[in-house]
Amino acid sequence: MNIASQENETRGNNSYTFNEFLEKRESLDWYRDEPFLQKAAKHYVRSDYDQVHEKIRSFSPTVSLKWNKLADQIARPEVRPYMLHFDAFNHRIDRIVRPMEMHQLEQEVFGEGMFSSKMTPWESFIKRMLTHQLGEAGVACPLTCTHGLIGILEQFPNPEIPELQEILEHTKEGINGEFAIGAQFMTEIQGGSDLPANLLEAVPDGKNYRLYGNKFFCSVAHADYSVVTAKISGSDKVSTFIVPSWLPGEKEKEKRNSYEINRIKWKLGTAELPTGEINYKGALAYPIGPKDKGIAVAVGIVLTLSRLEIGIACAGFMLRAAREANLYADFRMVFGKKVKEFPLAASKLKYIEDAAHRTTAGAFKIYDLFLKLEQPLNPGINSESPLETRKQLFNFRELVLLQKICTTNEGVKVLNEAMSIFAGHGVMEEFSSLPRIFRDVVVNEQWEGPRNLLLTQIYRDIQRVIDWYTPKEFVASVLDGAAHETIEKFSAKLEDLLQRPVLGEVSDASMEAATEWDEFCSDFFKAYQEVALSEIK
Repeated sequence: MNIASQENETRGNNSYTFNEFLEKRESLDWYRDEPFLQKAAKHYVRSDYDQVHEKIRSFSPTVSLKWNKLADQIARPEVRPYMLHFDAFNHRIDRIVRPMEMHQLEQEVFGEGMFSSKMTPWESFIKRMLTHQLGEAGVACPLTCTHGLIGILEQFPNPEIPELQEILEHTKEGINGEFAIGAQFMTEIQGGSDLPANLLEAVPDGKNYRLYGNKFFCSVAHADYSVVTAKISGSDKVSTFIVPSWLPGEKEKEKRNSYEINRIKWKLGTAELPTGEINYKGALAYPIGPKDKGIAVAVGIVLTLSRLEIGIACAGFMLRAAREANLYADFRMVFGKKVKEFPLAASKLKYIEDAAHRTTAGAFKIYDLFLKLEQPLNPGINSESPLETRKQLFNFRELVLLQKICTTNEGVKVLNEAMSIFAGHGVMEEFSSLPRIFRDVVVNEQWEGPRNLLLTQIYRDIQRVIDWYTPKEFVASVLDGAAHETIEKFSAKLEDLLQRPVLGEVSDASMEAATEWDEFCSDFFKAYQEVALSEIK
C-alpha cells in the first residue's frame, strides 16, 4: 500500500469511545453504591438493620445487573405485548403474547416472595425500591396491584368462601413455588376515576356473583386474579369482588372465566405492561368486604397501597437518575472540561440529587408511619377510635395522597433534567434507560387518580375533619420537627385557603385560589420531605 492509500485509511477515523462510562455503569451495584439509601435504611430499620442489610446486599446485584439487562431487552418496541384472540382451531383464548425475557423477569421478581410472611416489611420495602429502578419493566405495576389484592384479602377474611383463602395463599406465599399475580380493574369508559359512575353489573349466583359489562382501562391484564368494582343488581352503590382469570383446570386450556379482552392499549409509558379493555360475560366473582361500600374498600385499601407504592417507585426512579447523571457528567468532556465542571450542569446535578434524597427520605418516613399504625388500611376512619389514633390515620391518608401527586410531578422534572445532562444521548433509547423511565413517571402521575382529583380530595378531607382536627393541629403534626416559623407559615396559609373558593364555581377568584392550593400542597409536602431528610442526616 502506498503512502497516499495509508493516509486515506486513517482520515476521518474517530477513536472516541464510551467504554469507560459503560464499564462503570454496568458495574454499579444499586445498593452498595448508594450510600444515602443505606443511611436511610439504617435509620429506619433500626435493630434489624444488620440482618436486612446483608439480605439486600445479596439481592442487589441481581436487580442491578441481571434484571436490568432483561428490562432493557423487553423494552424494545418490536416485543411489546399483543393479543392473540383465537387459536388455530377457532377457540377464543385471548392470549397476551409477551417476550420470553418478560416471563423470566416476572417469574424471578415474583419468586422473591416480596409480600410473604417470611420476609420482613423493611426488607420488602427496600427490595421494591431497588426493583422500581428498572422502571415499570412489566413488573412494577403487577407487584403493586398484587400488594393491594393481598391487602383486601387479609382485611376481609371470609370462611364461607374458601376460594378467597386459596387466592391469598397463592398470591402471598406461593403454591409449589409459583406466586400468582393480582390486578385491579375499576375504571369504566364513562367515569374514569369516578367510581360511583360504575355500571358493571354483579348478578347474584348463590353466595357468589356473575359479572356483566365492560371495564375500559385494565392494567396487568395478564393477572391471575383481579379486584373488580361493580354494582349489585338493583343497587346504586358500588361493591368489590375478587375475580379469577381462569377457573380451576382452565388456565392450561386457555379458557378464560367468561370474559374477553377486547384489545391492548397503546400507551405513552409502561409500554411493557399489558393494559386492556375487558368485557365480562358472566364471569364468576367472589364478593369481598361490606356490600355497597366498594368505593371505601377500594380507596381505603387497594388504591392507598397503590398510591403508597408510586411514591416508593419515584424515589427509586430519582435515585437511578441521579446516579447515572453524575456518572456521565464525571466522564463526558466538552469544550475542554467535564460536564460536571460547568456551573449550570453542576446546579442541575445538585438539584437532581437533592430531590432524590428528599423523595427517598419522605418515602421511608411515610412507610414507617404505615408500619407503626394499627390497621392503617381502612374503608374510612372509625369515628369511635381514640382521637389521637384518628389523627395519625388521617395524617397517613393525606401524606399518601400528597406523596403520590408531588413525587410524580417532580419526578417528571428530575428525569427531564437528568436526560439533559446527557444532551442528545439523553433521548437515545438504546443509550440510556432514562427516556423509558421518564415516560413511566408521566404515566404514574395519571394512575390511581390524577393530580386535580387528588388535590380536590385533600381539600375536602381537611374540611371534613375540621371539627376534631384543626388545620393548625394538622400542619403542626405533619411538620413535627420543622422550624416554628415554617409551621406557622403553613398553618396560616392553610386556614386562609380553606376560606377561599378553591372548589367553587369557575371565576377569576376561584382559579387563583385553586392555583394557590396546588402550590401550597407542593410546598407543604416538600417541607415534610425536608424534615424527613434532616432526621436521616
